Amino acid sequence: MNYIFVGKNMDVGNRLKERITKKVGKLEKFFYPETEAVATFSIQKNWHILEMTIVQNGITFRAEEKSDDMYVSIDKAVDVIERQIRKNKTRLARKLHENAFRNADFDESSYIVEDPEYRVVRTKKFAVKPMPVDEAILQMNLLGHEFFVFTNADSKQVNVVYKRKDDSYGLIEPEN
Repeated sequence: MNYIFVGKNMDVGNRLKERITKKVGKLEKFFYPETEAVATFSIQKNWHILEMTIVQNGITFRAEEKSDDMYVSIDKAVDVIERQIRKNKTRLARKLHENAFRNADFDESSYIVEDPEYRVVRTKKFAVKPMPVDEAILQMNLLGHEFFVFTNADSKQVNVVYKRKDDSYGLIEPEN
């Protein structure tokens, strides 16, 4: 596994790099050797924040944890990713080792719209991949988001799945 370490408002020392390598190393059996694990360390006020992202074959594992100690944040983030893998073990087993999907390319930029009532503070661009509804729900849960935009493999149209308040899921499809 290839590790990328990013420090925001701090220097990433060798001890932090070794801790990430050791902790994430126990998860390497689930990933190809060329898979990238991105660890972003930051300190905001008194919080030590770690954002961990691992992308393989179009499936994104992400955890963001904060605590008053960076080593605790590392442990918690790795535990979250491990729980994501265990919770979705059978579904992921089919997807992790097949080459059906490409890695997502995300291009983030910020801009402000002229109208003072509506202000867009962040824009994300991503490849909308064809996938079945159940895989879209899996991706949404792995990312920890409330909704997920995808191309429905059956209808070939852009759809949105979302999590409802009663812990069920909704699907938004365009009218023909």
